[in-house]
Parts: sequence; C-alpha cells; structure tokens
Amino acid sequence: MSPYTQPFITLLGLLTLTSAQSSTVNTPISSSALSSPSATRTVSRSSSATYSQSDVPTGTAIAGNYDGAYRPQVHFSPPQGFMNDPNGMFVDDNGTYHLYYQYNPVANVAGRQHWGHATSDDLYTWTNQPIAIFPGGPTEGVFSGSAVVDANNTSGFFPNQTNGVVAIYTINVSENQTQHIAYSYDNGYSFTKYQGNPVLVPGGTNPTQFRDPKVIWHEQTQRWIMVVAYPIDFEIGIFSSPNLIDWTAESNVSHIGVTGLQYECPNMVEIPVQGGSSNESMYLLLISINPGAPLGGSITEYFIGTFNGTLFDPLDSTITLNWASNWQYTNVVPTAGDQLGDGFRSVMTVPRGHYLKDLPRFGLSLISYPWNINSIVESELASNDSLGNGTVLLDYSNVESGALYFEANITGLKTSDSLDGTLNFIFSSSVSGESISGGTFVSSGDVWLDRGHTDGFSNPFFTDKFSATGLYNEDDGAWRLSGIIDRSIIEIFLNGGELSGSTVFFPTRPLDTMALRVSGLNSTATVSVGVWALKAAWLDQANVNGTVRGNVTTGGNSTTLGAMRLL
Repeated sequence: MSPYTQPFITLLGLLTLTSAQSSTVNTPISSSALSSPSATRTVSRSSSATYSQSDVPTGTAIAGNYDGAYRPQVHFSPPQGFMNDPNGMFVDDNGTYHLYYQYNPVANVAGRQHWGHATSDDLYTWTNQPIAIFPGGPTEGVFSGSAVVDANNTSGFFPNQTNGVVAIYTINVSENQTQHIAYSYDNGYSFTKYQGNPVLVPGGTNPTQFRDPKVIWHEQTQRWIMVVAYPIDFEIGIFSSPNLIDWTAESNVSHIGVTGLQYECPNMVEIPVQGGSSNESMYLLLISINPGAPLGGSITEYFIGTFNGTLFDPLDSTITLNWASNWQYTNVVPTAGDQLGDGFRSVMTVPRGHYLKDLPRFGLSLISYPWNINSIVESELASNDSLGNGTVLLDYSNVESGALYFEANITGLKTSDSLDGTLNFIFSSSVSGESISGGTFVSSGDVWLDRGHTDGFSNPFFTDKFSATGLYNEDDGAWRLSGIIDRSIIEIFLNGGELSGSTVFFPTRPLDTMALRVSGLNSTATVSVGVWALKAAWLDQANVNGTVRGNVTTGGNSTTLGAMRLL
C-alpha cells in the first residue's frame, strides 16, 4: 500500500487568462540542478505551545451570510474574514475532500494566519468546519503547507490506524520561517502539534524567507519528498524523509521561468499524458510568484519535465483549486467592509481537472477544465444544435444561484481557409446596464475577457481587459468556448481547457441577462450552444437569513448545527 496518494494539489492563484503553455520556457527540470541551500532539523523536544485567543472560536465552525450580491454559489469562499492560499488538500478514507486555507478569522484583510477548514463530497457543495490549526502565540502565523495520509505509519504517530493525517506547514515569526508538522487521528478535523517542532529550519540567504512545504510519497525509495521555497533566492529546495520528521537536503531548482520578486507555493506532481500509453506520464513543477507577474500581482507558472527518484503514481487525474485573487488589490475589494462579519474576502476557483496534451507548436501543455461540472447542473436553460450565425438571448434573473455554465462548439472547420468569424458573449444587468463580456476570434485564435463595464470597484491595479492566443488544430476541426459565471467571478475555457482564465468583477446590481452571438462563420461550419443553471450550493444550506453555520467537531465526532448539510 502506498502511504499516500495525492488526489489534488494547491496553486497560489489563477488571476487572468493563463495559457496552457506557460509564458516561460518549457524546459525539463533536473533533480541535479544546483546544490540546495543548507537546512537542518532541530533536535529540540520541547512541548508545543498553546495559545488562547478570545476572539477566535475553537471547536465550532464560524457562521457566514451566503446571500450577498457578490457571494458566489458554486465557488468556495470563507464564512467571513479573509482567505488566501489553499493548503493541505486531500481525500480521506471516506471519500471526503478536505480543503484547508490561509485564513484570518478576525479581520477582512490578510494577517493572523490560521488554517481554515472545509469539507465536500463533490468539490462544489462545501461544509465549513472549525479552524484546524492555530498559531502558537501572538506573534506567530500559520502559513501555507500540505497534508498527507500516513497510511503505513512511517511517522510513528498512528500505531493503530491506517488513516492518520500529517500536516506540514510554515510557522512565520519575525525572526524566521520554519517548517512544522501536526498530526490528526480523526481524518483531519483536529490536529496535535509535534513536540519536536520545527522539523526543518532555514538555510538560504535569509532565515525569514523559507516557506510553503508541499510533500508527496516516493514509492520506489519508500520515502517522502518535500519541495519548499527559498523565495528571494529564487530557489526551490528538494528534501527527503523516511518519516516526515527527519529531513535531508537532496537538490534544488534555481532561477527558472518568470521569477518576479519572489518564489512561493511550489508543488511537484506527476500527471498523465493524453493519448499516451496507460502508464505514460510527466512531472509538473509549479511555482507561484508574487509580485512581478507579467500583468501585475501574483500568478502560478508550471514546468513539464522528468524527476529522477521522485515517482508519484496518481490513482486519477490531478485536481486543483486556485486562489482567485491578486495581492495588488485583494485587501480592498468590495465583498467586505471594514468590520469583521461585514462580508468576506476572496474565493477559490471551481475545481480543475488536468492532463497533458501535445498541442500544435506549443508541445506538451497542461489542460485545465472544470471538473465534474455536470454534477451541479440544476436545469437546462437553452440548447441549440444548429445556431449558425445567430444569437442566443437569455433572462436568468429567476435562477436562485445567479450561476450559469455555458458551452459553444463550432465544428466543420475543415482547413485554415475556413477559419472565419467570431463567438462572443455578454452578461449584463437589466437594471444598471453593467456587463462582463468576452469571446474568441476563430481566425486568429485570440480569446478575451473585459470586466471594465462594472462599476462596483475601482483600483489602479484592477486591470479591465485580458487576452491570450490559442492555435487551431486541423485534426480537431473544431473551436470551442465554455465558461462559468457565478455572481462575482467568471471562468472561461478555450478548446476544453487549452487556455483558461478566471477573473473577479463587482457590479453595483446583479447581472441577469446573457447574450451569446456567433457571426461571420464560414458556410461549412456549424454551431451548437448550451446553457445550464447551476445549483445554489451555499444557499441550499442556509437558513432564512442566508446564514450557513457549518459544522461543529467535538472529540473527533461531527454533529450538525442549524440548516447546514453534513457531508
């Protein structure tokens, strides 16, 4: 039995249109890159600190109002306060998905970092859980990390079970950033901090810049592998351990891709190649940078390659969740006011499925598509299998969630001579006239989004227009655009995820009208269109006031409160 299989991974954020081929050079990464900055394990065995915070609840989930105009219904958002990076995601032995996330429960801006926690059976319908990991004192922050299932008890924490969970995370204080672990006997609902923390202390050039450990299991050598960032050195350190406690520096990857001003939140995972043999796969190294992205703020970039000695054999395609925000304006967006309880800040993207595909001219590229989106379809609103050059108009003001999924497929594109026309969409408010629009030019491959016609937020870093370019594949003979709109966030996917983009937006009145237009197509081409209403996954759990109370966990046993749904 493998001690751990990682079913979905963490990304810092997907901010604007992101090509399936990274803007960086697609270079294989060698584990023998440059020697790693030194790092050692402390031998201290002092007990873990406990810290009582009168303003932070323990043992009970925080309630939140999920009926606000900006509150998405099929995207995860915290009940109140501020959220950023997803952390430590795993599937337990009951098939329940666990999402942890960077969380400030006491203010609507970043700070006072804890590990928030939510669970789901389908990655769309979430139950808020009590905070999972707390800081150990008033100067500590519990920063990003990962969680693994130690099924073979390599750590020694779980002599009588095969489902013990170990969290690996960064503790941030003013003097340094160090890597700590905590273990859970109850499927990740509550954690005990390891008395020997920290298990890894910094090398590199600055002890305050060493963070975001992500851990996978290496089956061939029966050991754990960690990737961790030396942010201002632009290096990703690679460490190994037999037990999640004792770590040895192996190698590092240095100065690749767009570096920005610092590296953050690395991840390494093996991923299948579409159309390859049953066991064909490649490795992805993912690195987030912040700030310094090409369009400003923070992004995640990836690199395809091989990695000797770190085999990861997934049971299924990789699934990711991404933080859908940007550090340049995330603390001031209008989803929350100045006081805690007045709204929320930040959402995650919908879950994304992934595989690698050999694209013309791009080569092997990461495909990113909305995972199992049909599972939350409530009803079909429009369908046309032969639209041609025409328009679909739709009033969706009666859709409780305010969330839609749409697809438009152009087929019959025989050769490059038949690549004519445009496919555009616009979502607008029948009251204020505000709108979000986007589309694609079939001839050039360009795809675009425009959020510049919503009036609820203005900021010099809140860029209004985004674009990227895809390439037509004659073997497909098709050009496809799909998307999800959910009150204050829209995500679009070109050709099943060869290009994808996510952006938040803030109208003063709800958007309630959709128009999808096709024009200028060649006579050989045909168009099919479908639009579906999505379930109100959060409001389905709310009471009459829109409040979702979440779950209370006491002594490892879960009970329900109020109108929440226990998954």
